[in-house]
Amino acid sequence: MLTFLAAIMKSINGINKAVGNVFAWLSVAVVLVCFAVVVERYLFSTTRLWMQDLYVWLNGVMFTAVAGFALFREDHVRVDIFYRPSAPRKKAIADLIGVCLFLFPFMYAVYYIGLPYVQRSWRLMENSANVGGMPGLYVLKTFILVFVALVALQGLAMAIRSILVLAKREDLVPEDFRYPTIAQATGKE
Repeated sequence: MLTFLAAIMKSINGINKAVGNVFAWLSVAVVLVCFAVVVERYLFSTTRLWMQDLYVWLNGVMFTAVAGFALFREDHVRVDIFYRPSAPRKKAIADLIGVCLFLFPFMYAVYYIGLPYVQRSWRLMENSANVGGMPGLYVLKTFILVFVALVALQGLAMAIRSILVLAKREDLVPEDFRYPTIAQATGKE
């Protein structure tokens, strides 16, 4: 049973790594499109509204798509005063409680509130509110649900990691997803 859970965790990590590594490249596109908009506006005194929409939309897609990857890498903001110097078992307990009491309910709330919003957008085949703006706003809004799925899946992977650590089967946790030791966390190796 624990090896099955470990396989699920590795699959989820793999999905979020792949999605994160692909969608992180949108940051380059955001910078290039934003630069083009600024050059157009201030050098040529013209603008294309669809390009202004594009860099904002790319930014939204990037941040929602890489949120699960950021959670995998532990790049989200947290209060590390107590967490970082804790032993792996205490981190596992904290993560399991945090995922079950906070992350899963929050993801459910975002899904519950966001689903009708996304469905309405698809029904209307919604476009930008700006005249001359980008078509396909409904695709951008769909990334709300992508965000929910990827973050909730990564939360599941974190819960599985916690279960494995508490079951003293940390050997089933991939090296890049293990809790650092106290010495590693505090930099006193």
